[in-house]
Amino acid sequence: MEMVRWERRPELRRPLLVVAFEGWNDAGDASSIALGCLADAWSAERFATIDSEELYDFTVTRPQVRLTDTGQRRIEWPDIELLGARVPSARHDLVLLRGVEPQLRWRTFAGAVVSVAEAVNAEMAVILGALLADVPHTRPVRVSGTTDDQDLANRLGLSPPSYEGPTGIVGVLHDALRRSGIPTASFWAAVPHYVHQLPSPKAALALVERSSALLGASVDSPELREAALDYERQVSERVADDEDAAAYVAQLEDADDVEWSNTEAEIGGLRVGDAEQLAAEVERFLRDHPRDS
Repeated sequence: MEMVRWERRPELRRPLLVVAFEGWNDAGDASSIALGCLADAWSAERFATIDSEELYDFTVTRPQVRLTDTGQRRIEWPDIELLGARVPSARHDLVLLRGVEPQLRWRTFAGAVVSVAEAVNAEMAVILGALLADVPHTRPVRVSGTTDDQDLANRLGLSPPSYEGPTGIVGVLHDALRRSGIPTASFWAAVPHYVHQLPSPKAALALVERSSALLGASVDSPELREAALDYERQVSERVADDEDAAAYVAQLEDADDVEWSNTEAEIGGLRVGDAEQLAAEVERFLRDHPRDS
């Protein structure tokens, strides 16, 4: 049985593939919120799903029972969706992949994603993630960027990955796309570990800004910006009620200020305000590294 269920074949211009998973790679729901924002900004439409039957342990990721308008019970299975979006103001359109991180058959799943990327002629892939870190909620969100492609790293100011140890689906998919010849970068937003139970629209906004910068097309999301301000205000109110928590956050702020100064206001190697330069470097990289070579 085919794992990819095509509903239609989208007509897209030199698309970039953007991926985000719910679960282990999604601290504060930041990456999944960010992908949803991108989908809404450009009215993305689903064109395919990846069958969940062999990918999930349904005792962990359970299907949901819903009631229809007529009161009938309906089962919703946790499929992984692929959406296409036209981005008129950019040189590239988007393919968005979203869903819960699979528990099973990661290599098979990664192969299915690669087959879709090749079918739509995706020129590059960007995988979004979020992790818990010792960072204060009051400072700009740090977004680290990594890639295995040295030329891409040099052009975009990214870092080669240095982590060794257990990995998730992001690492597996990153490797599969790279082996297929699709340049791939990962962006990770740092979420304060002391509020890990709250969704972080502030981290999501940072990921939206970073990924849209690659396209050279800005995303105006006043709702997400307002949610980010509310998030910071609510967390600050909670912290202020706890003397120990307030002292700890102040300590994190001092450390972050020093690190920020030492890196000359760089976020994960990408300088603030360099969106146009970033998009131009992506375009030059893709021109110098055509897929058919």
